[in-house]
Amino acid sequence: MINVLPIATTVLAALLSIEPLHLDSYAVLTPAFTLMATYHWTIYRPDFLPAPSLFLIGTIQDLLSGGLPGETAVTLLLARAIVLPQRHYLVAQPFPFIWAGFTLLTGGAILFSWALHSLLAEELLDLRGPVLRTVLTISAFPIASFLLGRSQRALIGAD
Repeated sequence: MINVLPIATTVLAALLSIEPLHLDSYAVLTPAFTLMATYHWTIYRPDFLPAPSLFLIGTIQDLLSGGLPGETAVTLLLARAIVLPQRHYLVAQPFPFIWAGFTLLTGGAILFSWALHSLLAEELLDLRGPVLRTVLTISAFPIASFLLGRSQRALIGAD
């Protein structure tokens, strides 16, 4: 039962990612909570969050949010593929290094999404929304990381 914690928290993150935040004078934005959970569990317990689960969670998130089908699934799988080889280095690092890694990953993931949408629209889309979403996601990561870490230590234990 405890082994489902990474999947359950990633599903919860996907559900939170569907509900947008309404900020004055800006487009509707939501932090990439699913990316946060994927990053955390790929570093600390990748065995409990396998790639097929990420694919399913990302696909369901896209279907529920009305997003581009498969975009989140591909993004999460790419994130996992990038982080997994670095896992043994990252797992022993203090939080600022973990956050720096997440910052790079988030920038790349949101840039990938923007490029994909621009390609499909056949024009360069406005970057203000993606930049703000990147800042919002990076800013929210310490809280998400704290909560995921606490749940991991309480229910699973350290890796």
